[in-house]
Amino acid sequence: MKTVDLRSDTVTLPTEEMLEAMSGAPLGDDVFGEDPTINELQHIAAKLTGKDAALLVSSGTMGNLVCVLTHCRRGEEVVLGDKSHMFLNECGSMSSVGGVHPHTVFNQPDGTISLGDIEGAIRGVNDHWPRTRLVCLENTHNRCYGAPLTPEYMASVKDLAGQRSLKVHLDGARIFNAVVALDVDMKDLTKHVDSLSFCLSKGLSAPVGSVVCGSHEFIAEARRNRKLLGGGMRQAGIIAAPGIVALGRMVDRIADDHKNARRLAKGIAQIPGLSIDLSTVYTNIVYFDVDIKRITTDALKAMLDRKGIRALPTGPTRFRMVTHYGITEEDIDLTISVLNDVMKGVG
Repeated sequence: MKTVDLRSDTVTLPTEEMLEAMSGAPLGDDVFGEDPTINELQHIAAKLTGKDAALLVSSGTMGNLVCVLTHCRRGEEVVLGDKSHMFLNECGSMSSVGGVHPHTVFNQPDGTISLGDIEGAIRGVNDHWPRTRLVCLENTHNRCYGAPLTPEYMASVKDLAGQRSLKVHLDGARIFNAVVALDVDMKDLTKHVDSLSFCLSKGLSAPVGSVVCGSHEFIAEARRNRKLLGGGMRQAGIIAAPGIVALGRMVDRIADDHKNARRLAKGIAQIPGLSIDLSTVYTNIVYFDVDIKRITTDALKAMLDRKGIRALPTGPTRFRMVTHYGITEEDIDLTISVLNDVMKGVG
């Protein structure tokens, strides 16, 4: 039975070209800065994002934590969205590891945080309060329907942060989805932040790894914090090699994922017992709700699993499906057909 795995774009498998690149990658000890393949990847990433330098890390969670540790000292504070991945899904690492306090403010449905809410969250000078040091944004925003943040919005946050002597970090795990959806140059988004991390292992289909980008001084300190977290790797060019292929070959095809997501959403909208707001389908992430008077999310998941369709429940009534490399139009049509049959069967 065919399996269509729509739980996340992290389930992608490397291309043949990536596997070949891994097997032939020139290697060296990266703790000494001597892995030529890693150095090449970092150079490409820095140039692509318009930053001075870059650093390979093992995951997006490590990348974000490295950046927080580099920007903030213990007892200082980060302003970030209440639906952000850094707050919800990174084990509370900034506080548990770094002693940094997260100050959450409301994420708008489009992934933004209102400038007024950011302004209101910035602490004044008072012995009782932590010092605000950093504002964190997420682009695209996972929990906010995969919404891309525009260059204009990014610029407005940077202007506000600059007025208050704060830095801005971007969790850009899916930044390439934003670039494709908005049809802008990467630098149009990254020039408004002091640091960013992006994933190689989501829409770009590399097997592992993320990259942190920033100034020369920032990356030098970030490298030290990566070591603190146990992230100093040796001959890790085997990780960097598929990342190089990903950046060179896999960005433009993300448009296919967005097209398939819209196709999936339109199909779901026609199925009784399922509901979806088509205006929230921005990129490759599709959220929809199930009428739990007809079937629970657990029951629907179990029935889909038995038919080879894998989806991710994210709430009492809600499911997420994510399109990615390896998912075809035929897979989307099969998913819609199975959903329709299941919901008819419980009607």
